Amino acid sequence: MVSRVIPVDPFDLTIFGGTGDLARRKILPGLYRRFRSGQMPEDSRIIGAARSDLDDNQYRDEVRAALKEFVDRDRLDDASLEGFLDLIRYVSIDAMGDAGWKELKAHVRPDHISAFYFSVAPSLFGPLAERLHAYGMADQSTRIVVEKPFGRDLESARELNRTLAEHFDETQIYRIDHYLGKETVQNLMALRFGNVLFEPLWNSQYVDHIQITVAETVGVGGRGGYYDRSGAMRDMVQNHLMQLLCLIAMEPPSQFDPDAVRDEKLKAIRALDPVKPDSIVRGQYTGKGSTPSYLEDVEAEESNTESFIALKVNISNWRWAGTPIYLRTGKRLKARQSEIAVVFKDAPHSIFGAEAGRHRNILTIRLQPNEGMTLGVTIKEPGPGGMRLIDVPLDMTFAEALGAENDQVTDAYERLVMDVIRGNQTLFMRGDEVEAAWAWTDPIIESWDSTDRKPFPYEPGSSGPEESAMMLHRENRRWREIRE
Repeated sequence: MVSRVIPVDPFDLTIFGGTGDLARRKILPGLYRRFRSGQMPEDSRIIGAARSDLDDNQYRDEVRAALKEFVDRDRLDDASLEGFLDLIRYVSIDAMGDAGWKELKAHVRPDHISAFYFSVAPSLFGPLAERLHAYGMADQSTRIVVEKPFGRDLESARELNRTLAEHFDETQIYRIDHYLGKETVQNLMALRFGNVLFEPLWNSQYVDHIQITVAETVGVGGRGGYYDRSGAMRDMVQNHLMQLLCLIAMEPPSQFDPDAVRDEKLKAIRALDPVKPDSIVRGQYTGKGSTPSYLEDVEAEESNTESFIALKVNISNWRWAGTPIYLRTGKRLKARQSEIAVVFKDAPHSIFGAEAGRHRNILTIRLQPNEGMTLGVTIKEPGPGGMRLIDVPLDMTFAEALGAENDQVTDAYERLVMDVIRGNQTLFMRGDEVEAAWAWTDPIIESWDSTDRKPFPYEPGSSGPEESAMMLHRENRRWREIRE
């Protein structure tokens, strides 16, 4: 299948934090792949901005090294690499002062789309926005991209929103969550709203429950200082898992329009019930062999911060009343796996008798690894011997079905950055959406902060604490296996 690439208009993209880890690992490699595919005009500019004292050529050397490390070799040809590096500029800048801002303004062309990526700590969002405005780079066509964490509670999120709103309209602010850029997440909307097959079944009458799992094999590593102040609830549930929940649970928007989609996501968040204490399990990984414990990773003698959390969530609306949604995420688990599983109810009556066993249809949406979808269906086992039933998967892995060699399956960051250039906010969070998510999250965090109850321990390489499994067993359900 041949990929159809639609070029964007020429643009100037400034990456504040252009020498940082996110720029090196994700943003710059994603931009290179879009350039190589023909989507990025050669009249565009990518401007790295950071405190390091570098010139253009020195920064290009850093970009070249990053691309060689984080781009597949078969996509790194000399002609494309050199052409991409020709777009690169660099400005040494002080986010809290005045150094470098006049030089940056000289690089930003008024007749081009102008976007600024805030790949920096949230404490710098306000100063950057203020200086862009003060130096005449914040007009109505300007777009800014802000990374998580967008606040650590409702109050700080509101303050950040107010600060950015002093200099930019909501239509200019792109709050990025890379999970929304994944091919499978977008296909979830296509699956629900582009096919007559599933939407009539997408409700509590036919769905028994839904599981959303984001499992990681890595520990907190070099992020120990940040992570121990945040934990899995703030780091993953409030943003990534909340966005997945919204796309699963929201009502059909009237059209595929940024505000229409985000209006429905906001309604889903506001319909969430408070979570009861017995519907929350928090965990913290221990050490095992050469694998350090959470406390060793964060260099602390003790900590009540969770590296794992599982929750049972209910939505009070006509579509989902009575159908629980289980959320689970953690570090140092058995495998790296992100998936959404829609578990349909049993058939109301089995004509095959009890000996046929229990069979359920499960729609599994894989986010990583191997993005794709699997629908489990029940069929007769081939061969003689009577009507024996087995479950088989109808599998579609996007890289195989669409042809990854044609750049059809793109990285989340490259897709989202191109959406910024197009001015399409559909896959970005709106300010009131962020605040609604914190308004639901804050009471949960406050409920355990008010006690000294520690997270349950769990071994690295496991599926989390046993108490998480017991939470589902009490309701005659079980987590889907995290597969190695």
